[in-house]
Amino acid sequence: MPSSDGVLRMSAAEIGAELGERVTLLQFPTAVCRPCRATRRMLAEVAGAVPGATHVEIDAEARLELVRRLEILRTPTVLVLDPTGRVVGRASGQPRRADVIAAIGKATGNSVAPS
Repeated sequence: MPSSDGVLRMSAAEIGAELGERVTLLQFPTAVCRPCRATRRMLAEVAGAVPGATHVEIDAEARLELVRRLEILRTPTVLVLDPTGRVVGRASGQPRRADVIAAIGKATGNSVAPS
């Protein structure tokens, strides 16, 4: 949630998983969302190819209080978190792989080319 400096940060406790060493790709899907499945596959592939990246899913229907606080209006919504949990990117709807990779670069302060 917003910190004293006004920046939105998510903790490991809030997302129910450890943050990635370099970046966390936090996806909010729902069971009936068709684009969510494709997004899940793509994020898992990107996380697997980028050292220190983690992909975490939070079922939007199961965590309505968090969905409301984050103002998530559609699924899939993907938040890109830096190693401290700061939200550095957000996509509503199915994100493009290139946009995810660019957001990872912003989170890590480096240009990223998945291996």
